[in-house]
Amino acid sequence: MQKSDDYAAQERGFKYKVWITGGILSFILITLLLFKTLFSVLLLALAGILMSIYFHGGAGRLKTWFHLPYKAALAFSVLLNIVLLTGFFWFVGARLQQQVAELSETLPKTIGNAKEWLGHYPLGAKVLDYLNASGDSEKTFSVARQFLSSSFGILSDLYIILLLGAFFTASPSMYKRGVISLLPEKAKEQGKNLLDEIHKVLKGWIKGQLFGFMFIAVLTGVGLWIMDMPLILTLALFAGLLNFIPNFGPIIAMVPASLLALMQGPTTALIVVGLYTAIQVVQSAVTQPLIQKKMINMPPALVIFGQVAMGIVGGFWGVLLATPVVAIVLTTINKLYVERQEKNLANSIQKRDN
Repeated sequence: MQKSDDYAAQERGFKYKVWITGGILSFILITLLLFKTLFSVLLLALAGILMSIYFHGGAGRLKTWFHLPYKAALAFSVLLNIVLLTGFFWFVGARLQQQVAELSETLPKTIGNAKEWLGHYPLGAKVLDYLNASGDSEKTFSVARQFLSSSFGILSDLYIILLLGAFFTASPSMYKRGVISLLPEKAKEQGKNLLDEIHKVLKGWIKGQLFGFMFIAVLTGVGLWIMDMPLILTLALFAGLLNFIPNFGPIIAMVPASLLALMQGPTTALIVVGLYTAIQVVQSAVTQPLIQKKMINMPPALVIFGQVAMGIVGGFWGVLLATPVVAIVLTTINKLYVERQEKNLANSIQKRDN
């Protein structure tokens, strides 16, 4: 009778463990599904946070320069950016729209010319035959469509980012206090320090990227102007904007310029490739140290892995925001784990020496 009761108790315990394990696995699966579903929304929230950091960074500069109250400096920072953006599109918008339309009409012809040029060479003919046989061109267009698509569409995403950015800019401390209030009492101070460090890292990233944008756009525009290339404004802005995407952005920016140069001859195309490459080399020597000085040191391989992984999950916004996401993850690991381990190691060495 005792053995029967023990067996029944063991069976109940086994069933209980099975239910617990099943519940944990179900919770993990549901969490992962929700995370995948909400990941694009989280990326838009991150974009809004970056916009808020940008406006508050400008407000800090204006407060220092003109000795304004902070709220007045913040309002002036937002207004100044709106005026600059409106003025840019007012004076350059029509020309830019015309160049973009011309580029969209010209690119198919330039791609055809590139295929024709490649067909004159044995290696190029083999490459074209391979692409046509494997159907990689269709795959490429499919990947491009997925890359340029997002959960709500680009215009809707921009509206959401602007809306979130406005709320975060208006009262960032409220959201910061809300996040800290979710932490246990003993972790609140550490959470506050972590958020401050993340803010510092993201602010440094924004500074470096803005400087890089101006640097790349101006140098590209000057170089293309010297070469008497068409669509200089569009190509220069395109190169500057894609500088926000490290590793892949400069290569993507070089493609339309190289195709347009190919219409003037292979030599011109090679010169354009050399121009873009030289600008990237100079940019790496000038702006990259500035970015690394303001941010934690991020291994390039880790950044590329983050871009590919987030591009698969989050599409366009995933690739664009991969670097700040990697920076946030590394900062969190560094503050919560690495620094603690280094502190424990230093304490253990000190105790041993004593």
